[in-house]
Amino acid sequence: MTNQSLETTDESLQCQNCESILDEQFEFCPSCGQKTNEELTIGVLFYNTISNYFSFDARFLKSFIPLMIRPGYLATKFLEGKRLLYLHPAQMYLFISVVFFFIISFSTRELVQEANKINEKVAKSTPSSAQNTDTLDIENEVVKGLDSAQIDKLMKPLKDNQQIIGLKDEDLKLADSIIKAESANPRNLNTTWDFDKEKVDSLVAAGADKNIIYKEMGMSDDPSFLERRFFARMLNLVEGRGAGAIIQAFFDSIPISMFFLLPIFALILKIFYYKKGKYARHLVFSFYFFSFLFTAFSILFAVNRFIYDIPDWIDWLIVFSTYVYFFLALKRFYRQHWFWTWLKSGIITMVFLLMVIPFAAGIVLVFSFLTT
Repeated sequence: MTNQSLETTDESLQCQNCESILDEQFEFCPSCGQKTNEELTIGVLFYNTISNYFSFDARFLKSFIPLMIRPGYLATKFLEGKRLLYLHPAQMYLFISVVFFFIISFSTRELVQEANKINEKVAKSTPSSAQNTDTLDIENEVVKGLDSAQIDKLMKPLKDNQQIIGLKDEDLKLADSIIKAESANPRNLNTTWDFDKEKVDSLVAAGADKNIIYKEMGMSDDPSFLERRFFARMLNLVEGRGAGAIIQAFFDSIPISMFFLLPIFALILKIFYYKKGKYARHLVFSFYFFSFLFTAFSILFAVNRFIYDIPDWIDWLIVFSTYVYFFLALKRFYRQHWFWTWLKSGIITMVFLLMVIPFAAGIVLVFSFLTT
């Protein structure tokens, strides 16, 4: 009797995914959750792609406003058990970080192009017979005769990435003054190599083996892996194609470093709040807090880049507001007295900025130089 009923069942009442038998009124399969008889369209295709990989659905929209205006709220609700109502902390962090690094990639590309131009100028220069072969005196064509529009274009990548690089307003003014002074009165750029560049150029042009070129540049007879990688990168610089690649690799390495910085940040929280639960509790808070940081800076960079150049004082005010957000998030999440929360938030911020971030930046710089 059962087999007969299965054979006569209308195909429209069978789940297309798991082939379970459905009641006619079911809109979604109770076994696997797939929508019944969903027609494949372009909209459905891209929605499924985005929702599967980034969980960009109603939960993201429900999570966005609390994330921005209610510090510590999402992390608190997640620990209370509301784990389907709002977007999972790791999924939110992944999606927002992708958006953030996509936005800053526009400014990164300009920095890479400028670095490649300078590297190419230096690499193509050749010493005259009257010069020492270890010293190259080339005309500084990079800044020679630049007008104000060209100078502004050259300075724009630095201004757009001021917060990331850590430049002060005084540093930007100094760089702008130096470029203008060099443009008005160009001098010779003295570039010193620790090897015979003319001979290295000849070996490269002749298609010599890389090991021979590296030894001419100063590599030892029994080099380590790091030493060999170092001279490989140096050869790229000599050939005029290494500076931009190093900068690009540096920015490409930042997302990887963030996956190390975030657990370290959670560990610092665990140390300061060791009585407030297991490490996973602090990790949840860190995911949501870093998601807020990426969201705030994504909006800031996007507005500066594509809509309106926000005054610097407003930019710095927004940066400072992230610390206020951090203080309020700690107060709501850990529920300590405001004085102890204020004290701990200041110490945690100093430890993270003065110790963890510089260490991670150094690791990223070495990694980008050795792996480009």
